Amino acid sequence: MDADVQQALETDRVIDITTIGRYSGEQRRIEIWFHNVEGRIYITGTPGPRSWYANLMGNAAFTIHLKESLRRDLPAMAIPVVGEERRRPVLAEITSRVAPDASLDNWVEGSPLVEVRL
Repeated sequence: MDADVQQALETDRVIDITTIGRYSGEQRRIEIWFHNVEGRIYITGTPGPRSWYANLMGNAAFTIHLKESLRRDLPAMAIPVVGEERRRPVLAEITSRVAPDASLDNWVEGSPLVEVRL
């Protein structure tokens, strides 16, 4: 990975992602936050079902569109983060940054969470 991409993944927060619709097979592009936790890239959201997550569970291949400090499209794979022992530390770090008053237990139990592999 080149230095510009690495820098963007360390400092930026907002990206677009393009997933493949699990039923339609069509491309779906949305804006979303990503989180760099100890050098690993994650995508999550507040507790509840999310179409982007369902699409990634149907087809793990997707595209990240960097758009803040650098404009670049990156092929990626979504790896679901399952099990409380794996989810809790990642979500604890993320919620401390973006939702410090939120219930960590609710996030661990009900938030979508994927690790992004580039």
